[in-house]
Amino acid sequence: MSQASSSALPALAAFLVRRQRVRLPGMRWLLAVLLLVATGFVLVVAQPRLALAWAQFAADAGERERAVWLPDYRVEIEALPLAGIADDVSGLTYDPDRGTLFAITNARPEILELSLSGEVLRRIPVSGLGDPEAIEYVGPGRYVVTDERRQALVEIRLDPATRVVDAAAARQLMIGIGRNGNKGFEGLAYDRAGDRLFVAKERDPQRIFEVRGFPQAAAIEIAEDRARDAALPGKDLSSLHFDAASGHLLALSDQSRLLVEFDTAGKPLSSLSLQAGRSGLQQAVPQAEGVAMDSRGNLYLVSEPNLFYRFSRPSAAGSAG
Repeated sequence: MSQASSSALPALAAFLVRRQRVRLPGMRWLLAVLLLVATGFVLVVAQPRLALAWAQFAADAGERERAVWLPDYRVEIEALPLAGIADDVSGLTYDPDRGTLFAITNARPEILELSLSGEVLRRIPVSGLGDPEAIEYVGPGRYVVTDERRQALVEIRLDPATRVVDAAAARQLMIGIGRNGNKGFEGLAYDRAGDRLFVAKERDPQRIFEVRGFPQAAAIEIAEDRARDAALPGKDLSSLHFDAASGHLLALSDQSRLLVEFDTAGKPLSSLSLQAGRSGLQQAVPQAEGVAMDSRGNLYLVSEPNLFYRFSRPSAAGSAG
């Protein structure tokens, strides 16, 4: 049902209330049915958000301690333009070996190495990719990137001396499930202990695939969690992050300006709003495209066109380099 049709139901019900003096046969029954349909639709649409709000409210002190617990975070660096980058920043990951971040751009593909304060340390042109949207660290010098339209995963190798990358010669995995153009693979997260890549399909429908075996093994397994996908409260998926300490998955929605934490059972637990006036933000994050977390628990976001953000818990403020 479209947004226009959903808003029309309550309007029609209100009109019928005003017209009660006409007393057409069955008017009250029709009114009751329309009100029930309108109420049911609102509850179905709002259910994921209500479930998230309730879970966050009901969580006890132990759950909050074990979780990432996004409500504790406040912005520390807000909307810092990435120097020399005009547009199209997309995807973000933390490299624990180098203590830096890596992002990717998609119009003229480049891999960017960033400091934890948002300085551009290195720009690496990439050929052989059509529409890269995400990048994820999977091991020393090894990364996986997505090619959205082809729904492909591509292994990239980088070292301190790397100046250009030819992705056409790299190992690739084509998944191609439910391909629909520019609504494909937008986010990646890696669970090193479980050897799982979480792969986010943006929308129509939103889905998170779990891929085992790529890029290390010859045998590939792909799984889904439909219950978790049905509980996604955002309008789309733009990025993912897996927190090894808690085993929880973070899912970013740029259209809803929301970052959501899912527990090990795939249920929403906490959230971070990216709207103006929330989480210490002076202005809303315009189009959040990538999320990552460093080894000290600081959160990082990149947003179109070229903006960098860092969020910290009050106790961890100033702990990033």
